[in-house]
Amino acid sequence: MRVLMTGGGTGGHVNPALAIASVIKNNDPQAEIAFVGTPNGIENKLVGAAGYKMYHVEVKGFRRKLSAENLRAMFLAFVSPIKAKKIIREFRPDIVIGTGGYVSWPILVAAAELHIPCAVHESNAVPGMTVRKLAALVDRVYVNYEESIALLPHPEKALRVGCPLRTDFEAIDKATAREKLGIPKNKKVLLSFGGSLGAEQVNFAMLDFMDDYVRLHPEVLHIHATGSIEYEIATAIYKKRGLDACKNIEFLEYINDMPLKMAAADVVVCRSGANTVSELALMKKAALFIPSPNVTDNQQYKNAAAIEKQGGAMLIEEKDISREKLSGMIVSLLDDAKLRAEMGEKIYAFAVPDANRRIYEDILRLTAQRKSKKVK
Repeated sequence: MRVLMTGGGTGGHVNPALAIASVIKNNDPQAEIAFVGTPNGIENKLVGAAGYKMYHVEVKGFRRKLSAENLRAMFLAFVSPIKAKKIIREFRPDIVIGTGGYVSWPILVAAAELHIPCAVHESNAVPGMTVRKLAALVDRVYVNYEESIALLPHPEKALRVGCPLRTDFEAIDKATAREKLGIPKNKKVLLSFGGSLGAEQVNFAMLDFMDDYVRLHPEVLHIHATGSIEYEIATAIYKKRGLDACKNIEFLEYINDMPLKMAAADVVVCRSGANTVSELALMKKAALFIPSPNVTDNQQYKNAAAIEKQGGAMLIEEKDISREKLSGMIVSLLDDAKLRAEMGEKIYAFAVPDANRRIYEDILRLTAQRKSKKVK
């Protein structure tokens, strides 16, 4: 099988694409997989590290207001499928799969026009503009949330498959994770992070919580990752407050073994990107979401709100954070094992444990349909 993947601009679009590529490779080791992205996007670093061939097209996202950049984006949206067709003819894929974002536009438009089976995956609760526009052209729209289907212009093309994740997010239980990390059974573990690059307000809020609560409660182990951009500033505050003397705090730049630490956690405080939400749902974790206010269409808030509405998580926006309010929410979770368990079961209702299988089986269906049409 020859598969052309596309998705970029943010890790939230690239990582699902890489996960789908891994699903295909795990089931078909002989599969040939390549990616299409922009010349300067984060996809180059992530896809390159995974060892896949990378093609490029120039395309830009639209801004909310009229500008010269928007005119340029409109021009590229029109001409970029021409370059994408050349890539398709060179690679000769059996199927083309995108994971949303403006990077997916040219290659999926080109695939549809060339009658190549194609699909797009939407991780967020509310489909983005690109996915909504592509729904009329592609053969399938994979969704993570059931609620997304009714929001699509062609719901009949939708298939809920969940969010493709690395298998290690479901391969380990809490007791085993704690044993591997050397964490005593009687410790309450709080895990907090704001993403690989970091989130200033999340760091400030967690530093306050460490200062107000964690230093006084040795029974709590607090593991926090600042992110690469914020690490220097956050570390200076951490040391100035004397928190580096607290043995029950692990203050990190980045968490390399996230599946292990997430499995070990009792409570997680984090952003609400679609991948993170899906990981927490699969692991049945009690979570407090602090959505990023800087995401297109306020997608992170919508992801978190869908979970909170069903009682599967707590939610607080950055603008509403105060030391007292945030501390009260976190402590209520740390102190109530029954509440944590109930929330864990409710967030699990949003998980699709066999997401990888569902995706691969439908890819086979789509490619088989194409071969059937060729025979006729």
